[in-house]
Amino acid sequence: MGSPTLILASASPRRRELIARLGIEPDGVQPAEIDETPNKGELPRDYAQRMAREKALAVSADAYVLAGDTVVAVGRRILPKAEDEATARQCLDLLSGRRHTVLSAIALRSPDGTLRERLSETTVKFKRLSSEEIDGYIAGGEWHGKAGGYAIQGAAEGLISWIQGSHSAVVGLPLFETRALLKSAGFGLG
Repeated sequence: MGSPTLILASASPRRRELIARLGIEPDGVQPAEIDETPNKGELPRDYAQRMAREKALAVSADAYVLAGDTVVAVGRRILPKAEDEATARQCLDLLSGRRHTVLSAIALRSPDGTLRERLSETTVKFKRLSSEEIDGYIAGGEWHGKAGGYAIQGAAEGLISWIQGSHSAVVGLPLFETRALLKSAGFGLG
């Protein structure tokens, strides 16, 4: 009997890069195809946890299945993934000069069907952004497909005045929580 296999239920190259920092190369990548629409009145924390859980359960495999979801929220408001410049600009205008919360939920389904979950909550504050700074960031294109319209691991990092919590969680996978979750499930880690 070989070592247990791990399937990453995500198409995100950032999650693959982050999990590699733990010395783990997933045996497979199977993005979960689920409806990611928030339920009416759903709070950001509940939404992030539900998305991670549903993604882990949606992948059919006799292996460990690791799924995650990262949500950027201002109060009770869930910010969208920016798919166009107008949305990215709206997000950055809203985030300018204020704190926001990044919720990064992970779920791990073991081969026996057991589901384990963790949530990382990080507070991030952007400096007050000038129109020129927003225009420059938009022109760079890093915002595309990113929750809240920014990628902390890129040029936006120079616009963030402070962070309290997990940098890796804001990128897309909380490494401390991921390692703890895998160890608690008996997945071999050094």
